[in-house]
Amino acid sequence: MKKIVMSPLLAGAALTFMLSAFSSALGQSSIDQVVIVLDASGSMKQNMPGSSQNKMDAAKEALIEVLGNIPQSTHVGLVVFSAADISDPWVFPLGQRDDSILLSAIQSIQPSRGTPLGEYIKIGADRLLEERKTQFGYGTYRLLIVTDGEANDRDLVEAHTPEVLSRGLRVDVIGVAMKQDHTLATQVHTYRRANDSSTLKQAIAEVFAEVGSQQGNLAGEDAFDILKPLPVEFASTAIASLSNSGNEPIGSAPTTYRAPKGQTVQSNTPTKSRSESNYLSIVFVGFVVLLVVVKALIKK
Repeated sequence: MKKIVMSPLLAGAALTFMLSAFSSALGQSSIDQVVIVLDASGSMKQNMPGSSQNKMDAAKEALIEVLGNIPQSTHVGLVVFSAADISDPWVFPLGQRDDSILLSAIQSIQPSRGTPLGEYIKIGADRLLEERKTQFGYGTYRLLIVTDGEANDRDLVEAHTPEVLSRGLRVDVIGVAMKQDHTLATQVHTYRRANDSSTLKQAIAEVFAEVGSQQGNLAGEDAFDILKPLPVEFASTAIASLSNSGNEPIGSAPTTYRAPKGQTVQSNTPTKSRSESNYLSIVFVGFVVLLVVVKALIKK
């Protein structure tokens, strides 16, 4: 059998589509989830080009203004690396917002050390995956990285980024007053340059304007129409299986069930190899996508 290879973005889109389709059929409510990974390295003390305002203050000002005007239905988490005098990098944990606490936390951030971006990509992505598992995959899940330089741990960036994308998480990067584009510019969903305070504010606003318009419910009513004949028990089992399989922490292997000691698991179903299971999953995803596309064309 010819080996089927899916790019991280395509695999992520397929996983997101399936999770959304089954969740839509089950009537799961949708919440927009955004984790911001904010660079507070020492270079953020430098001034923005042509300004007396440093990069950190420009980023804080932009975040405070934009986050103060987004819907309360958008859940936000803020994880900061290299900031001075912060014991917990989660200055605001992902969840329902309390803007007074969130905006105060942003204001307190002071830049200090290096740029362990790869480590914090994993931290932010793992939290989104954990939340997606509890929501059975429904909603939108986005990682927004605001940084002014290349990572000290580039090996981790190179290792984690494709895996984050393959899990169906959306990744946006804003390069703050960088002399050249960040290496992530060609690897993620969107990259925006912010060479002054106004473009930085605009870049963050554009990302949050896309939140909610991102098709977290990718399947929508079409998927519901297609999937509603399925028994609820089957749909529930399918969405649980799909959400579990795509939500392991970055860098870890998929979890497998192990029977308690002294017990055996009997099954009348022949065991499939991992490649065969992946192939069948891809075929099933393709079938559902095809049905949705055909239905859309018929409507036209």
